[in-house]
Amino acid sequence: MTTLSEPIATQNANQANIRKAVTAATVGTVIEWYDYALYGAASGLIINRLFFPNLSPTVGVLAAFATFAVGYLARPIGGIVISHIGDRFGRKPALILTIALMGLATVLMGLLPTYASIGIVAPALLVLLRLIQGFGAGAELAGAIVLVAEYAPPGRRAFYTSLPNAATLVGIMLATLSFLVISTLPEDVLLGWAWRIPFLLSGVLFFIALYIRRHLDETPEYVEAMAKAEARRHEQKVPLAELFRQSPKEVLFGFLSVTGHNANVYILSAFSLSYMTNTLGMPRTDGLIAGTIGAVVGIVGTPVMGSLADRIGSAKVYAGGALFILLFAYPLFLMLDSRSLPLATLAISLGYGIGFGAMAGAQGAFLANLFPTRYRFTGLAISRELNGVLVAGPTPLIAASLVAYADGSPVGVAAYLMGCCALTILAVIVITNRSVHT
Repeated sequence: MTTLSEPIATQNANQANIRKAVTAATVGTVIEWYDYALYGAASGLIINRLFFPNLSPTVGVLAAFATFAVGYLARPIGGIVISHIGDRFGRKPALILTIALMGLATVLMGLLPTYASIGIVAPALLVLLRLIQGFGAGAELAGAIVLVAEYAPPGRRAFYTSLPNAATLVGIMLATLSFLVISTLPEDVLLGWAWRIPFLLSGVLFFIALYIRRHLDETPEYVEAMAKAEARRHEQKVPLAELFRQSPKEVLFGFLSVTGHNANVYILSAFSLSYMTNTLGMPRTDGLIAGTIGAVVGIVGTPVMGSLADRIGSAKVYAGGALFILLFAYPLFLMLDSRSLPLATLAISLGYGIGFGAMAGAQGAFLANLFPTRYRFTGLAISRELNGVLVAGPTPLIAASLVAYADGSPVGVAAYLMGCCALTILAVIVITNRSVHT
């Protein structure tokens, strides 16, 4: 933390470095979640019809959500490989690699021929691109959080790490808005070529993020840790091996702590749109409007909750957000089932603003404090991405299957969301009683 006795030039340099780190982290995170929300929204509205046209509407949606989940199979592998680079060779090269893979895959999706053009090869190529996208995304948000956490001044880590987490909703909102715009087009135009535009626009964000990240400096905390490691090179270990040897409980409870957050965000961002449109029969624009407004509320709420976490503790805010969603899960679907746009918008806004806001606002500091600098990147990536492959990716598919099994009833989805949040609360309570790294 800077003091009045420090030279003004040093204080200005520190602030400039923080701004640069936050910008680099935020833009990359926007791309990651734009890409994933874009595909999640497209899964229930377009992908099923363009790449699985021979299936029934219900089975087509399930197949589209299955390809959404496939991307998460590659995320843990990408998280391990890229976080190893980040812990051994620097945060900068790792963050450049993540953005390059994600941007390339998403742009190529926008150029992909459909089933009508090349048959079964089309969904096969779609799965391949989802795997590449997932590999790159496997370390993106973890790296963004680590970068910002290591630049943040003491006592402000939760607020600053809440910003890249808030940026996830910026990506979701941009993806939703892009589909809101093109959904007004005639259906033959939408399914003919207009659906490609949101995917191709990702290329603009990609070049902006790549430029910013190429001009990053390594974090002082990382440089200091590497200097210490160089002094004891004979003791230096592979980050992944050291992580599981030194911090196995932190990995386990870090993994469990993300469960409620992942279930909540993917039900709100990916499943709710399909549920309102395909199950409830609401206009597609209503679902997109509700999602967009909800995302704006979450963008504002997340840094507010991050500031609160700095004051009262990240664990309390994190568990509080999970508790809110646990209690709100059933009312959320009651409000959606009203088929009222105002009530649906309020429901999604509460889910984003309070539930997402609290968990995302506190999560960065909570997870960063679990692991020391020398394998922090790996610790965050493994905790987040193992949960991602088991919870985040399958959540829209699980939710759609539960609704189909119950003939349109959302009770099973609400119970699933409640169970995931209960795991988060338990994990946060247990690990909070253990010492953490600062």
